Amino acid sequence: MKQTRREFLATGSTTLIAKAFPFYIIKAKPKLSDEITGHGDFRYRVHQGWGVLDSGKYPVNNCHEMVQTRSRRLFMLTDEPKNNILIYDPSGKLLDHWTLNLKGAHGLTLHDEGGEEFLYITDISSGRVIKSTLSGKIVMELKNPRSEGIYDEFSKFIPTETAVGPNGGIYVADGYGSQFILRYDAKGKFISKFGGDSFLQEAKFKQAHGVAIDYRDKSNPTLICTARMKNAFKRFTLEGKYLETYYLPGAYVSRPVFDGDNLYSGICFGMTPGDYNPKLNRGFVTILDKNNKVVSNPGGNAPVYREGKLDLLLQEQPVFKHCHDVCVDNDKNLYVCQWNAGGVYPYKLERV
Repeated sequence: MKQTRREFLATGSTTLIAKAFPFYIIKAKPKLSDEITGHGDFRYRVHQGWGVLDSGKYPVNNCHEMVQTRSRRLFMLTDEPKNNILIYDPSGKLLDHWTLNLKGAHGLTLHDEGGEEFLYITDISSGRVIKSTLSGKIVMELKNPRSEGIYDEFSKFIPTETAVGPNGGIYVADGYGSQFILRYDAKGKFISKFGGDSFLQEAKFKQAHGVAIDYRDKSNPTLICTARMKNAFKRFTLEGKYLETYYLPGAYVSRPVFDGDNLYSGICFGMTPGDYNPKLNRGFVTILDKNNKVVSNPGGNAPVYREGKLDLLLQEQPVFKHCHDVCVDNDKNLYVCQWNAGGVYPYKLERV
């Protein structure tokens, strides 16, 4: 008999959309749920009340992204200026909080640099890209590309995400602005940019919402970039040469998150059958394997491939509204941050 993950361990082992719906908030009290969601080997028990705090003391607006440090602390980024960072332990206990007074804190990347961990934070309200310590001390800030002559005076810069490469180089996704991925060295000196705005050209983006380094082929790391409005992830070399596209019909993907051989992403918007326009409150999570095939959709329908082509992905269980990010912990549980979901705190999806 096949063991569950728990048994095994026990026995020894926006801004197209963001502008259209900028602050559509309906306050709703989260509730506990033991619903099981997901498919195949990636099934989860939903704990909607896992991260709930006193909203008077620790308010959140949109819970944008979350990362886990070596010490197992979970850092969650919100665009509530009173507490941009909430720090949890895996049980949902609040350990600490701090703020940089950012009104549009959006992207959160963790990077280990010689044994010390740093956070890279993007702010869509001010166009800031900040590097800070885990206690919130700013140690570097990238200059706005307009001030450097990288963009002209008419080009928008609204950074949504960062990634840090093997040599410390920084990649910035201008996902709500001019749709470029900008390359910098480890000290913040501009190198080049690639991408740009186009629905039709494969090497360009519509809502380059996320960027991450794919180390699954350790001898040949590459970049995976989000093209949310194209329902796709796009692969590039570290120098910005386009390689290929992974099309996920119906899925308005957020940033790619890697854990082992798998790629995880929140689906912020979905579709309804027969209507190919993005819909509110249709979010779910998607999980791809090492071959970049969808293997599970917590909150969504089971993935089906016909002659190598993936069927339309749709929300099936109304667990989520708009999934903005997924964090995978050391026990392979998931934590889901949501945009425009009534001010809810992160949900925990316990692996079963």
